[in-house]
Amino acid sequence: MFTYFTGNGPGEEAIRFAVSIDGYNYRALNNNEPVLDSREISTSGGVRDPHILRGADDKTFYMVATDLYVPEQGWNNFALILMKSTDLINWESSFVNIPETFPAEFGDVDRVWAPQTIYDEEAGKYMVYFSMKNKGRFPDIIYFAYANEDFTSFESAPKQLLYNPANNACIDGDIIKKDDKFYLFHKSESGEPGIKLAISDKLTEGYTYQDFERIDKETASVEGSGVFKLNNSDKWILMYDVYGSGRYQFTKSSDLEHFEIIDEEISMNFHPRHGTVLPITGKEMQRLIGKWGRSDDPMVEIKSPFLKKLNIDLNSETATIHLPVKRGVDLTAFDPQFECWPGFSVKPEGPQDFSKGPVAYIISAADKSELKYEVTVSEDHNPVLEGYYADPDILYAEKTDSFYIYPTTDGFDGWSGYYFKTFSSANLVDWNDEGTILDLKKDVSWANRNAWAPCIIEKKIGDEYKYFYYFTAAQKIGVAVADHPTGPFTDSGKALIDFKPKGIKGGQEIDPDVFTDPKTGKSYLYWGNGYMAGAELNDDMISLKMNTLKTFNIDNTFREGTSVIYRNGTYYFMWSEDDTRSPNYKVRYAISDSPMGKLSIPEKNIVIQRDSVTNIFATGHNSAIQIPGKDEWYLVYHRFTYPKGVEMPRGSGGFHREVCIDKMEFDANGNILEVKPTFKGIESCIEK
Repeated sequence: MFTYFTGNGPGEEAIRFAVSIDGYNYRALNNNEPVLDSREISTSGGVRDPHILRGADDKTFYMVATDLYVPEQGWNNFALILMKSTDLINWESSFVNIPETFPAEFGDVDRVWAPQTIYDEEAGKYMVYFSMKNKGRFPDIIYFAYANEDFTSFESAPKQLLYNPANNACIDGDIIKKDDKFYLFHKSESGEPGIKLAISDKLTEGYTYQDFERIDKETASVEGSGVFKLNNSDKWILMYDVYGSGRYQFTKSSDLEHFEIIDEEISMNFHPRHGTVLPITGKEMQRLIGKWGRSDDPMVEIKSPFLKKLNIDLNSETATIHLPVKRGVDLTAFDPQFECWPGFSVKPEGPQDFSKGPVAYIISAADKSELKYEVTVSEDHNPVLEGYYADPDILYAEKTDSFYIYPTTDGFDGWSGYYFKTFSSANLVDWNDEGTILDLKKDVSWANRNAWAPCIIEKKIGDEYKYFYYFTAAQKIGVAVADHPTGPFTDSGKALIDFKPKGIKGGQEIDPDVFTDPKTGKSYLYWGNGYMAGAELNDDMISLKMNTLKTFNIDNTFREGTSVIYRNGTYYFMWSEDDTRSPNYKVRYAISDSPMGKLSIPEKNIVIQRDSVTNIFATGHNSAIQIPGKDEWYLVYHRFTYPKGVEMPRGSGGFHREVCIDKMEFDANGNILEVKPTFKGIESCIEK
C-alpha cells in the first residue's frame, strides 16, 4: 500500500492511497482522488508527506503527516497530524501544534515537516520523528518525541535526534531497523543535496555516517526517502521524490547501503509526491479495493504477449480501450487476457472476434458498480520499435540489401543515456533488435554521457563497404567506423566537433547529419542546436575540410535536428522546431540547389506536426529514406509515447519517445506535402 500526496496546488495536498501486488506496479485507489478530507484532519486544510506504520500489535495502523497548505502558508507551518486506524479505512485524527504545545522550548518554530513513526521496542512506545526550524534560524534539524498512549499528542517536548557533522539542513528522516541496527535515511537540504545515511546501534542516539556521500542514485535534487522490504524477499526498496522533474525513482538493495536503479521495472498510473509504502495482507488489499475500487478506474491488467503494451489506451472517461497488436495477430479470435485485481471482474472471457469492430466488455468493481467498455483491437505499425527511442536516422545498406534505424536510446531522465543500438529490417515494418553498437562508457575515451542523435553513411571504398557513424556524446560530436551496419564500431579516439563556429555564441554542438551528394559523391556533415552548421568531410570521412565550414541563415523556427535529402535536382533541408519536450515539436524544411547553398523557405514548409484529432504529439527530429530505384519516400520521426507521453509531468514525454514511420509525398512542383502522423503506419515496402 502506497500513501502519498500529489502536489502543491489546491486539492493536491491530501492523502491518497495506491496498492500493488508485487511492490513494483502500483494502481491508485479512488481514481487517484483523496481518501481523507484534508479540511477535517488538519488545521491548515493541507496534508503532505504521509507516513504509515503497522503497529506492534499487528492490529493498529499509525499514520502521521505534515499539516501545511502551501497556497496560503508558503513553506511555513506549525503542526503535524497524528492518525490511527484498525482497518486502514476509518481513521481517528488529532494534531500537535509545536509552538503552542511547547512554547518554552519551541515557541519560535515556524517549520514542522515530514513526520514518521517507529515503535521503540525497549521503551514500549511509538516514537515520532520530524524536522523543525526556528524562525529566522537555520538549519532544519531532525527531532523526536514519544507519542502518548492514545496517539493524540506527545508525552514531552521533542529532543534532537540527529547531529549532522556538516551542520546543514536535515529533513525527511526515515528509520529502518535491520540486524539490530537502525538505518536513518534523510535529505541533506543544503550542501550537496541528496539522501544521506546515518547508522546507530540505538534508536534515539549515536547516529554516525560512514561517509557523507549521497546514498541515492540521482544527480538532481531529491527528497522524501521511503524504505520498505519486499514481501517474501531479502531485498529492500529505497524510493524518493525527484521533485524537480515530477517523478519518483526506485532503487533496490540487499544491505541497505548499496542500491541499484530499477526504474524500468516500476509502473504507476499516478504521479506521487513524498509518500511511503506499507506491506499489507491479501485481506487488507481486498478491504481497500472494496472501499475505493471503482469501475470507472478499472484495476485490470491486459496480459496478451501479442500486445504493444506501452501503447494500450484505456480511457475511463470515454469507456473505451484500444489494444494495438503486433504483426500477424488473428483478429477473429484474439484473447486480450484480462487479469483482474482483487474485487474486479471482466466479462466476456477468452478469445473474441475483433475483426468486425468493437467488442463490449463489462468491468465490475467490488462496490457492485459496472461499466461497459468498448474494446477495439488493430494492427498498429507505429511505433515501429518496441520501447523508448528517439532521433532516428535511417540507412539503406547496399551491402546487406536491408534497412537500419539508428536512434537515441530514450527513457532516461534528462536524456542521460550512454549507449546506442541499431535495428534492421527488410521491409520497413518488421524490425529486429541488433543490440548495442556503441557504449560510451566502454568504447569511447573522451565522453561517457548523453548519447544522443546519431547518423550514419555507407561508403564503398574500393571493393569494401565502410560505415561511418557520427554521434553526440557530452554535447560534442564523434565518429566511429565499422565494416558492417551492425558493427562492431570503433571510435576515432577524439571528438570531431567540440567547438562553435565563428560568430556562434549559444546553442550546443549536437545532432549531426551526414549526407552524400549523388551528383558529386562528396560527403557533408551538418550539426547544431540553436544554429545550423555544415562542412564538407575529407576523404577519410573522420575529419572536416575546415575551409568549407559555414553556418546557414534560417528563420527563428530552427532548433535542431538537421536532415538533408536529394530529389530531382533539389536539396531538401529539414529541421525541428520548438523543444523536444513540447507537444508542438515539429519538422519544417527549406530547399537549395546545392549541399552548401543558400536556403529558400517555401511558404508552406511544415513537414509534420502534432495531430490534435488523434492526440499524437511532438512529432520531430526526423530522417527520410528513398526506396532504391523508386520515387517512393518515407519519413522516420519520433513522437511522445502514446497515450501517456503528453500527461507525463514536467516534460518527461520529451525523454519517453517512440520511433514511427509514415509515407512522405511531394506535389507536382516538388514541395513536400505535410505528413499526417498515424498509428497504422505503413505497409511493407516490398512488393508482394
